[in-house]
Amino acid sequence: SSDVCRVRSPSRLALVMALSAHALRSSVRSLVSKSSTASFATGSADSSTNLKEVLAKKIPAHNAKVKEFRTAHNATVVQSVSVDMIYGGMRSMKGMVTETSVLDPEEGIRFRGYSIPECQKLLPKAAGGEEPIPEAIWWLLCTGDIPTKAQTDAITKEWNARAALPAHVVRLLDVLPENLHPMAQFVAAIAALNNESKFAAGYQRGVAKASYWEYAYEDSMDLLAKLPTIAAIIYRNLYRDGSAVGVIDPKKDWSANFSSMLGYDDPLFSELMRLYLVIHSDHEGGNVSAHTSHLVGSALSDPYLSFSAAMAGLAGPLHGLANQEVLVFLSKIVADIGHGYTEEQLKDWVWKHLKSGQVVPGYGHAVLRKTDPRYECQREFALKHLPKDDLFRLVSTLYKVTPNILLEQGKAKNPWPNVDAHSGVLLQYFGMTEMNYYTVLFGVSRALGCLSQLIWARGMGLPLERPKSHSTEGLMKLAAAAAKKA
Repeated sequence: SSDVCRVRSPSRLALVMALSAHALRSSVRSLVSKSSTASFATGSADSSTNLKEVLAKKIPAHNAKVKEFRTAHNATVVQSVSVDMIYGGMRSMKGMVTETSVLDPEEGIRFRGYSIPECQKLLPKAAGGEEPIPEAIWWLLCTGDIPTKAQTDAITKEWNARAALPAHVVRLLDVLPENLHPMAQFVAAIAALNNESKFAAGYQRGVAKASYWEYAYEDSMDLLAKLPTIAAIIYRNLYRDGSAVGVIDPKKDWSANFSSMLGYDDPLFSELMRLYLVIHSDHEGGNVSAHTSHLVGSALSDPYLSFSAAMAGLAGPLHGLANQEVLVFLSKIVADIGHGYTEEQLKDWVWKHLKSGQVVPGYGHAVLRKTDPRYECQREFALKHLPKDDLFRLVSTLYKVTPNILLEQGKAKNPWPNVDAHSGVLLQYFGMTEMNYYTVLFGVSRALGCLSQLIWARGMGLPLERPKSHSTEGLMKLAAAAAKKA
């Protein structure tokens, strides 16, 4: 149904409560997918379309391998820690285990050993589409295996069947003040789902620790199914006069349903959402959102509470706000020199901007030392679908001139653009101009990485995270003692 109703209309609630569509059983195709060369689990890819069943085989095999490894190397020193690392936000300190992705300074993000171009080539697509669907990256992050089309279809059906929101969450979203930031609303709604937690209920019953991952899995699947509806209600309440989100279409994939609920029925926008949700899904374990969900989850908080905490971290301007800052930066350029600039005029503008003590947002990265592959795949999308767009032309010209300027300036360790230098421009092209909402989209995507990591953390029985800390006085004593020994 595409009926439109006001925010607080009773029919609105009934409509959202009808969001669940029964999953149809599909025949299992015995196709063997290529197993990731970096896969953590032993054995080849499993052709079962039941993800939980596949994980039940992989988790014990992985744990046995970890046990053997730890027995042989428990005392092996893998890194020394400097005073600068401690004061510098622990950057470059490797102190936790994350199985789902690794960030290489030269290659960029690898999901279970697969680069973004490889994922774009190998992961299943929607019918008629060219971009991988998030259901496929979810399967890959959880298992280390490239899924078959049947396996991704099974995830789509299961998420569609789990999508209904509890009435109290709908009511909560509808009564929140209009001036409450979209991310605050997102955090509140996710936390409010806590009363649905199978993990929390299982823990209260005293279920065996070895089965914790199964309950974390169930919560994660439920949460992923519901996130697009939550995000769409927030968008419509704030920017579309509270019009109804509509019902889940069982024939559509996760991204297509999300796009439709947001009110964007352009198939190309759904393609952009697929790309966006895949490439933002995971980024190792040390970034604020991923680390927060891991930390809170290590206290055995359920996935709803753990992920809501992660989203509070993502809301911080140093984590999730960068693409907005890029758009503000681009708008300043347009205001000063318009769209009819020459390359030399743009160079002069960037130099003046830097000499005034400001930075070029979207350029540089804490780890990467090359152009972010996530930037490159978005650029390819734009070259294919919006090559003449004025903002895209500006982004392209900046890509041409800015790295050399930053190198000449001599301050940047990495003068190349990152993912945030491009994503906002694509959303603007399709009419989503509400920049405050962009972090919510980021959050829907990041759930794929945070929750797959959380399932594995519980499956591996990782303990409560509790690092020790120093005082400055204590560090000074340690440094003085080290200097005497030297």
